[in-house]
Amino acid sequence: MKKILVYLETIENKLKRVSSELITAGKRIASETGAELFGVAINSNSEALNQAKEFGLERVLHIESPDFSNYSVTLYSRAISQIIQEKGFDLILFPAHTWGFELAARISARLNCPYVSDCVGIEIENGEILIQKPVYAGKAQVTVKLNGDVKILSLRPNVFTAHINPAQDVLVEKVEVHFQNSDKKEVVVNILKNEGKLDVLEADIVVSGGRGIKGPENYHLIEELAKTLGGAVGASRAVVDAGWRPHSEQVGQTGKTVSPTLYVACGISGAIQHLAGMSSSKYILAINKDKDAPIFKVADFGIVGDLFNVIPKLISEIKKYKE
Repeated sequence: MKKILVYLETIENKLKRVSSELITAGKRIASETGAELFGVAINSNSEALNQAKEFGLERVLHIESPDFSNYSVTLYSRAISQIIQEKGFDLILFPAHTWGFELAARISARLNCPYVSDCVGIEIENGEILIQKPVYAGKAQVTVKLNGDVKILSLRPNVFTAHINPAQDVLVEKVEVHFQNSDKKEVVVNILKNEGKLDVLEADIVVSGGRGIKGPENYHLIEELAKTLGGAVGASRAVVDAGWRPHSEQVGQTGKTVSPTLYVACGISGAIQHLAGMSSSKYILAINKDKDAPIFKVADFGIVGDLFNVIPKLISEIKKYKE
């Protein structure tokens, strides 16, 4: 392994936390293999790129062009593929979220190279990279070895903890990519933003509600508990299917896979599809009035009781503790 490339994302002029996690993972691999570590960013500002320096990244390849002002998977994947081929990268790290999954798969197909998604562990053994990832909805974990000159991985957020390890400076190299207008197969016509909301993928604490919340009018309890804890609001598939919450908050096999430090499941029975999306959380607290609910089998802490009584008391006690 000679050269590692990390995909960097920014939001509101700041480096996303998942990107700092990728840098930390890439730096560890580079130190164990002697490889060079680079980042690739698209239309990022100097403030965000300088933040990458705090995690030890010394070189960034920057694509700066108005043609890339809005995300386009066909255009982004073509541009990054060109960089991989021209610069000779043999390991590329993406975040395991919507854009990361999409880009990694496209680039893998374009370059005809192996790709492992949703990685939760990386080890180097005799110079070979071994990857751990969950399978069968999280009920098992496999170790994978990839064959090929170029390898692509997407790493699950909140699993590879970012470490501050400042580099002396970050060298930003502007790169030109070549494409035609026909390469852009889609056009962004509207962007809906969750203003001021934490994304469940990046939050240290996630509080999710299930069918036991009984209706959207009661979801203020979940929101208040999340706010009190400084966490993000999540939801089960049943809640999203009922139209009570947006799909962007759904945790589970058909939603987002999260790995926060603390996951609070309120009124969630614990169907296997939901467990697949949150069972890798460091600590799980379940609140459910059914003592036989499957969620208690994976929970580290459980409260058997009516959430409409438990959550207000929990909020009150947390506020007292914080004071």
